[in-house]
Amino acid sequence: MTQYDAILIVSFGGPEGLDDVMPFLENVTRGRNIPPDRLLQVAHHYEQFHGISPINQQTRDMITALRGELAAHGPDLPIYWGNRNWSPMLSDTIQRMTDDGVKHAITFVVAAYSSYSSCRQYREDVERARAAVGPDAPQVDKLRVFFNHPLFIEAYTERVADAIARLPVSLQAKAKLVFTAHSIPVSMASTSRYEAQLRESSRLIAEKLGRKDWALVYQSRSGPPTQPWLEPDVCDYLKQVKEKGEAEAVVIVPVGFLSDHMEVLYDLDMEARALCDEIKLPMARAASVGVHPKFIRMIRELIVERIEQPTVRSAIGQYPASHDACPVDCCKPPERGATGRPGPPTRPMQASG
Repeated sequence: MTQYDAILIVSFGGPEGLDDVMPFLENVTRGRNIPPDRLLQVAHHYEQFHGISPINQQTRDMITALRGELAAHGPDLPIYWGNRNWSPMLSDTIQRMTDDGVKHAITFVVAAYSSYSSCRQYREDVERARAAVGPDAPQVDKLRVFFNHPLFIEAYTERVADAIARLPVSLQAKAKLVFTAHSIPVSMASTSRYEAQLRESSRLIAEKLGRKDWALVYQSRSGPPTQPWLEPDVCDYLKQVKEKGEAEAVVIVPVGFLSDHMEVLYDLDMEARALCDEIKLPMARAASVGVHPKFIRMIRELIVERIEQPTVRSAIGQYPASHDACPVDCCKPPERGATGRPGPPTRPMQASG
């Protein structure tokens, strides 16, 4: 049994006012030589929400719910929170943990799937923050990805069932489930199990609901047209569904995301909703798992699992539970260039989580 003395929640971060937007975008794109006018285009999207990304408050809500779960069932560990791109920054949080005497922490990254940007890059961020603090910084162990944890699947299944129930009764049995996730460059997808894990989560949710008519699509691509990204785009797919008469209604499920942050609100609740209204395709959007009690219980179970190291770990479907310690070549960063890392942003940016 491993002894831990704290929990670290790691998230992407987001602006919480108009004055925060450009500094936040500069943090996100640092080192990528993004033209200022391109950042201004993205900033305009945030202005429609008064410069406030919901992700920070949603992370606070998740932490509050997790504190309640731990208080009721244990383990009794303090929770710290650090972001990749906005306050509270990871380096500041690691420094505070060090000052508080934390020696060995478990970290929960708000992303359910494996890829460079949703897993390995967060591990790199944590290590940079530890290096900045110095040799007294705590050791930090990341919890495994949980795309096939039964409580994650159950929580999302209930969210989808709620969305189906919001459609007219005559359309509920006929609705097609359209699962969405953040698109990433094909070169990044090729170094991870991102696509396979997303497809497995989607399949498991659809299976629990007894639905055979479903599809996995992508959203929020931000690279140049010359760079291949995962497809199809959600809006392109919805047009195809309507043109080919493949569904009388759709339920959009942001399965690649854990909270209803900016990309869910902008890409799905604004753009996809406007398109569905235009082409007269009835649509309901499932809420993300957010603070669903089963999702919060899952986080606690992952913490207990890491502490106790049981021989059997919770997972359903065709894949076993993911590894705890990532291999050296796991989710390797893609090569830079035409098929490399994401290019200049064109829309609001958040983590896959």
